[in-house]
Amino acid sequence: MKRSFAFILVFFSLIGRAQTPQLTVDWNDVVMTSRSTPTLQVVGNPMLRRKAPMHDASFNALKGLGADFVRYVPWFPYPKLAVAELEAPTATKTSWDFSLIDPMTIDFLEATKGHSIIMNFSTIPQWMFKTEKPVTYPADPNLVSWSYGGGTELRDSTMKELTDYYVRLVSWYTKGGFTDELGKYHKSGYHYEIPYWEVLNEPDLEHSMSPQTYIRIYDAMVSALKQVIPNAKFVGMAVANEKPEWFEYFLNPANHKPGIPLDMISYHCYASANSGQKFDDYEYAVFDKAENFINTVKYVENIRKRLSPDTKTDVNELGTFVSEEMRKQPIPAAYWNLSASVYAYFFIELTKAGIDVIGESQLVGFPTQFPDVSMINYINNKPNARFWVLKLIKDNIKSGSKLIKTNIDENHGDNVLAQGFKDEGGKNVLLLNKRNKLIRVMLPSGFKGTQITLIDEASGDNEPKTVTITTDYVDLKPFAVALIKGVN
Repeated sequence: MKRSFAFILVFFSLIGRAQTPQLTVDWNDVVMTSRSTPTLQVVGNPMLRRKAPMHDASFNALKGLGADFVRYVPWFPYPKLAVAELEAPTATKTSWDFSLIDPMTIDFLEATKGHSIIMNFSTIPQWMFKTEKPVTYPADPNLVSWSYGGGTELRDSTMKELTDYYVRLVSWYTKGGFTDELGKYHKSGYHYEIPYWEVLNEPDLEHSMSPQTYIRIYDAMVSALKQVIPNAKFVGMAVANEKPEWFEYFLNPANHKPGIPLDMISYHCYASANSGQKFDDYEYAVFDKAENFINTVKYVENIRKRLSPDTKTDVNELGTFVSEEMRKQPIPAAYWNLSASVYAYFFIELTKAGIDVIGESQLVGFPTQFPDVSMINYINNKPNARFWVLKLIKDNIKSGSKLIKTNIDENHGDNVLAQGFKDEGGKNVLLLNKRNKLIRVMLPSGFKGTQITLIDEASGDNEPKTVTITTDYVDLKPFAVALIKGVN
C-alpha cells in the first residue's frame, strides 16, 4: 500500500511537470543582435481634434511614450481633416485651407518633438483623378466619408499637378509657407523637420494601383520633395497585401529613375478574427494569422536582401480586428489583452526576422472608426493594454540588444512565447500567454528575487506595477504579457 501511494505521488508529480511549461534561458548563447524599434501609428480622425473627448489623454500618452519613427497619417475617410486643397484651382481662386488640418498636425508634431517621425499625408485630392462625376465630401469634418475615393487614373499624366500639391503641403510645414497656383503667398510660419516621408497609403487598395503605376508616382514625388526636404529619407509601398510582384518590382533599382533612393519599405498586417466568430475562438484565429504573416515576412526579406539589401523595413500597421458580428456589441475587456499579446508576439518574431521598425496600429480608434485597434480606451480615455505593452517594450528593449537563446519546452510552445534580451542595462525576458486561461511557467534558477511587470486582466487600463518574484514560477493570466528584469 505504501509503495502504491508513493507511486501515485510520483505519477501525479510527473503529470504536473508535463502540464507546466519550463522556461530556459542560456545567457551565454547570443543568437543575434536586434535592429528593431517598437513604435506606433497615429491616424488623423475627429477624436484627435482639440476639445474632442479623446484629444488630451491621447496626445499626453503619445508625448509620454517618447517613441521614435511614429507614423502620422491624415486619412481619406475624413477629407476636411486630410486634404488641404479640396477643390481644383480655377483661373480666379484656389481652395487652400489648413485651418482644420493644422491643429491636429501641430499637436502631433509637438507631442513627438525630439523624436523621429514618418509623415504621410496619404490622401490625394480626389479632383486629381478621372471619375465619371465629381466626388463629394461631407460639410461636417467629423462625418466619416468612405466614398471619398475612386478613380485609378490621374487627370494629369505628367503628375506635375500631383507633385506641386505635395511640394506646397510640405512647404507649409517646413518652409514657413508657399506660393499657390495663382501666385498668392500663403504664410504658415512653421519650420518643422520631417526626417521621413512615406509616399501614399495602401495604394494597392485605395486606388487599385499596379506596382508600375505606384513607382511612377513614388519616383515623381520623391524627386519633387527632395527639393524641399533634401535631408529626408523616403518610405515606399505601404501596401495592405504582401503580393510578391509588388516587392519584386519596387525593390529592383532598375525599375526606378536614376538617383531615386530606396531608403525604406513598409507594409501592414491585421490578424483579424473570422467572420461570425465568437470571442472564445479568437485566440486561435488571430495567432494563426500572425504566425502566417511572419512566414510571409521571411519571404519578403529574401526578396529585399536579393534586390536592395540596404533598404530598411517598417512594418507600420500591426493590429487585430474583431469580427463584424462582435463589432456590433461592446468589445469584451479581455480582447484588449489578447490584442496586446499579439503585438508582443509580433515584436519578438519580427525582431528575430531583422525588421527595423515594428509599428502598432493605432493610437486612437472609436466606434465608427475601427474601435478594435485603439490604444486608448474610448470610454474612459485611459491608455489600454495595447498601449502599455508597447511602452513596456519600448522602455526596456532597445535596438542593439542581444537576443539570447530562450526556450519554452516543446509541449507548451504553442501556448507561451518567451525571448531573452540583454544589453548594457541588464537582462530581460519578455513573456506572453497566447491563451484565454491561466498558465503557470516554471522559471530557471536565479530568477527568484528579480522584478516582473505584468500586463493582464488585473492591470486593465492602469499603468502596470512592477513587483519582486518570490517563487520559482510565474502565473500568466489569460493573454498576459510580462517582462522579467534584473536577472543576474
